[in-house]
Amino acid sequence: MPWRVETPMSQRQDFVEAWARGHWHPTELCARFGISRKTGYKWWHRYERGGLAALADESRRPDRSPTALDAALGALLLRTRQAHPTWGPRKLLAYLMARHPRYTGWPVASTVGALLKREGLVRARRRRPAPGHPGRPYTMSDAPNALWTADFKGQFRLGTGAYCYPLTVIDGYSRYLLACRGLEAIATASTRSVFEGIFRTYGLPDRIRTDNGPPFATCALGRLSALSVWIKLGIRPELIQPAHPEQNGRHERLHRTLKAEATRPAAATARGQQRRFDHFQREYNQERPHEALAQVPPAQHYQPSPRPYAGALRPPEYPRHYETRYVSTNGGIRWHHRWVNVSHVLAEEYVGLEEVADGVWSVYFGPLLLGRLDERDYRLHGQHNRNRLPR
Repeated sequence: MPWRVETPMSQRQDFVEAWARGHWHPTELCARFGISRKTGYKWWHRYERGGLAALADESRRPDRSPTALDAALGALLLRTRQAHPTWGPRKLLAYLMARHPRYTGWPVASTVGALLKREGLVRARRRRPAPGHPGRPYTMSDAPNALWTADFKGQFRLGTGAYCYPLTVIDGYSRYLLACRGLEAIATASTRSVFEGIFRTYGLPDRIRTDNGPPFATCALGRLSALSVWIKLGIRPELIQPAHPEQNGRHERLHRTLKAEATRPAAATARGQQRRFDHFQREYNQERPHEALAQVPPAQHYQPSPRPYAGALRPPEYPRHYETRYVSTNGGIRWHHRWVNVSHVLAEEYVGLEEVADGVWSVYFGPLLLGRLDERDYRLHGQHNRNRLPR
């Protein structure tokens, strides 16, 4: 015969059966079972009300939770989420708290997240381990207009079948979206027109960071492009390392939000799509709480540049000890009666040369070091670190 296995349920059953037989005083019976009189009376009363089934463990879940959402607040959160389907719990709370400052019963973000999950408004995403950073450009975004970043979001088709190429420009410090324009192609002329409009509205930044693709960079010496003309305005170009978009991570994150909120589905026409971009830009700057900005919109941290855009592009100025040369339309300069190829991008511009060793000259376009001119072969040798500018 197997040994009987003692469980809390079997002990409770033995206790109430012994109590029912009446051979023991309740105090003595509780002492024999090693429980208090309060516990003994609790189990006996439960047995009287419901029999042996009432001796099973009951749920410890409270009748009500002090952190539970009331129906009206839950409905408000869900309506706000439906209006902004990409916002998370913290953004929703920050947005509503700013609009209802007298209300004090706000839940924590995890409670809102549980509500969204119950309503099927959250898709679980598998977290991937973050890879180590391979290196980043050196400019710090420590003030408005110290660094702007620009990029083309991936093209997509409109309802007409034509492609739309969104160009976005943001201020690195405040995350303020300076421009969001849908262009017909990635072209220098249209890109330059967008930038000139931004310059007139917001002034000039110190630097503009882009990737290495057109129209921002080319394979020419110094990776200059036709847009490098901004150097004459006192704006230094800054390029991320090839194949490292994470060095422009803030801009990549913006594009993910832009794609979710303004391009799915795409508008029927280019004009309709631009209206969507304009609405997204206003909401992103003025209303949408930003996590990196303590849940306030970027407009509260941005201010225009004190450097106005005059429209005129003056030739770059060089120190007095520099030699200056005019780049001809074929992209070269004359040096000691010899022709030296520089770059067709700099045609009709002036470059500066500074002697750094006997017969070796550093060649600059504005503050940008293009390379070294060696008089032994009269060739311009590019720098290994073409992205970095002298300070």
